[in-house]
Amino acid sequence: MIASELISDIVVPLKTSDTVENAISMMEEFKVSHLPVVNNRAYIALVAESDLIGSAGPDSPVGNIKLALPRLMISVYQHIYDVLRMMSEHKLSLLPVVDKDENYMGAISLESLTANMAKMAAINQPGAIIVLEMSQNDYSLSEIAQIIESNDAKVLSVYVTAQVDSTNMEVILKINKQDLSPIMSTFSRYNYTIKASYGEDEDPGDLKDRYDSLMNYLNV
Repeated sequence: MIASELISDIVVPLKTSDTVENAISMMEEFKVSHLPVVNNRAYIALVAESDLIGSAGPDSPVGNIKLALPRLMISVYQHIYDVLRMMSEHKLSLLPVVDKDENYMGAISLESLTANMAKMAAINQPGAIIVLEMSQNDYSLSEIAQIIESNDAKVLSVYVTAQVDSTNMEVILKINKQDLSPIMSTFSRYNYTIKASYGEDEDPGDLKDRYDSLMNYLNV
């Protein structure tokens, strides 16, 4: 999935002639703290709400404001992981997307990014989650998949995260079966450490905790 597929259609860019007051109003309307500045089709800059607060005055043009952020943008062809990394590093509420000539093509909002990450993680598909813990040297995706498939199940998505100050890692698996008992028994027989498991029949209140954990694994 690339940046051009993540563009949100709800965000309207600013022009350099737009006033500070208008920019703040648009941020409130779109529920964002950043907006792209565009002249004709050319991408100029990304303005943050913090740039506007305490600026020269509400009638000052955005083009005259000193901006704190570098000229952040991403190519239409870059991967969703690049989008995720950049938005996380700079704590952005949206990210401008440009073509090879740096013409503005649109912006990716956090809402759009989250929705598409959910699709990639197969969150909306029925199934369950297993979290394995192992040494990085012991990791073999082919063996893990073989164990799951030997129980007539399929891997819908997989995320791998290294543990800080450790040679261990966690492997988060979304599987298309709700009954994990046979799969977990096979993992145990092969001496895998099962750190956690989540079935779809759990308390819905746990969903937010699981989502927060996933975002933490992805370093958002």
